Amino acid sequence: MTEIVNLQRARKERARREREAQADANRRRFGRTKAEKASDRDAESRTTRTLDGKRLEDPEKKD
Repeated sequence: MTEIVNLQRARKERARREREAQADANRRRFGRTKAEKASDRDAESRTTRTLDGKRLEDPEKKD
């Protein structure tokens, strides 16, 4: 025999799973601490300074 399914309950469970998945994605995207953000900013600026220091020509100086 097959199992009887309450469609309203099934819809609510599916909606709950979708909300939880969205919340998890948001936590991963936005749930970073201030220290993590500062660390990433510092690493990016360090990389930029390193690359700019190795340039052969000054990009602002055009003939």
